[in-house]
Order: sequence, then C-alpha cells, then structure tokens
Amino acid sequence: MASDLEASGDRFEVAPGDERLGGAHVSRDIRGYVIGLVLATGLTAASFYAAASHTIWAPAIPVALVVLAIAQMGIHLVFFLHISTGPDSTNNILALAFGVLIVALVIIGSIWIMANLNGNMLPMDQLMQMQS
Repeated sequence: MASDLEASGDRFEVAPGDERLGGAHVSRDIRGYVIGLVLATGLTAASFYAAASHTIWAPAIPVALVVLAIAQMGIHLVFFLHISTGPDSTNNILALAFGVLIVALVIIGSIWIMANLNGNMLPMDQLMQMQS
C-alpha cells in the first residue's frame, strides 16, 4: 500500500522511527536503526563526558545528566520502539502512558509511605528504652 502511494506520486511524511510493512525498503529501515544507534551512543558519550569533565558547572551536572537521559529516552522511543504521532501507534502511546502512570504511582506512594513512617517513628533512644 505504501509503495502504491509512492508510485502514484503522492508523498507523505514518515516519522523517523516509523516502520513500513514489506521488505521493499529494508535499507531505509536499517538506516533508521543505525541513526538511532549513533544518536544513543553519542548521548551516552556526552553523559560520561559531562560527568567526568570540569567544563560544566558542578551543581549543574545532575541537571545536564537528566536532560541527556530524557533525550536518550526519546531516541529509544522513536527509533527503536517506533513510537510516533501516527494513528497506528495510538495504542502504543496509551500503553506507554499507562506504564508511566503505574511507575509514578509506585514511586510516589513509596516515598509518601517512607516519609510518613519517618515522621511517626520514635527517636532511637526512646526505642532502645522500650526494649530494655
């Protein structure tokens, strides 16, 4: 179907990670994976460089690492997991959003429980007096 559209002269945009069915454009698919690999490797190298060098202001290093990590997640989502804005990946986006929601609930709930336990727990000297 995609080759029929291209043969008729109608051009359509394809997202960088969008994968077409059929083996007609294997080289284009491999090129997408190679571009993703190069970008992911470059972001990994940039992360190590940011952490090891003194070119970035020391308190800004965690922020730089978070930005590079988010960029790398985006690269992985687009080039390797083929998440795009097309109508075909609506279910994938919803599944990803649900997964992020569940992980966020588990992390935030755990932090909330630990904070409440820390606030409601007796100091250590009082605990030791209760045991003896």
